[in-house]
Amino acid sequence: MKVSLLTMGKTDVGWVREGLELYVSRLSHYLQFSLKEIPELKKAASLTKEQIKEKEGELLLGEIQPRDEVILLDEHGKELRSVEFASWIQDRLSRGGRDLVFVIGGAYGFSSKVYERADGKVSLSKMTFSHQMVRTIFAEQLYRAFTIIKGEPYHHE
Repeated sequence: MKVSLLTMGKTDVGWVREGLELYVSRLSHYLQFSLKEIPELKKAASLTKEQIKEKEGELLLGEIQPRDEVILLDEHGKELRSVEFASWIQDRLSRGGRDLVFVIGGAYGFSSKVYERADGKVSLSKMTFSHQMVRTIFAEQLYRAFTIIKGEPYHHE
């Protein structure tokens, strides 16, 4: 099983990029992990929020395979403690088969078509973070999940 993070827009804030690269590198010790950043729309200023969500949705859906299990990182998703997230990941690993694709949308969220395609939603917090910061926070939580699964001394309870 491969795990990937699909995002709208590039990570262009230096310190956020450094953190993301750190955890992406660490994840490579546990699984095949990839990060796919879709460039932001050009001439988006002339579009409505709904038009932006639709166009971004088409781009996101174009990167998803029919057999992928798609999990949206969404403010209305299920909140999990780190240990619960590790258990959730371990459950998916034990099933095998489908690749797992986590998706971070653009500033206005996801189109209805992306919501329809999704197999689930996870929220990282009740707080709102910048879309760039969410990438690093998520990569760290995924890394933490694997250290929990492997019984390694990273997570403390």
